[in-house]
Amino acid sequence: MKFSELVRLLEHNGFEVVKEKGSIRYYGKDGWDKLIRVDYHGAKEIPTGTCNAILKAAGLKGGGT
Repeated sequence: MKFSELVRLLEHNGFEVVKEKGSIRYYGKDGWDKLIRVDYHGAKEIPTGTCNAILKAAGLKGGGT
């Protein structure tokens, strides 16, 4: 998955940029108590572990269901 695809997925699920500093973006949404940090690098591929951690933090992956 590319960073741009991940951002699109987050935005599709209600997340939006809360703050941004350089290439680091923090996403949040109403009813979600954690900010999701994404070191944005456009069309580059996200390392698998990083991608899984971001999706898990956003509640979009895991949980054993």
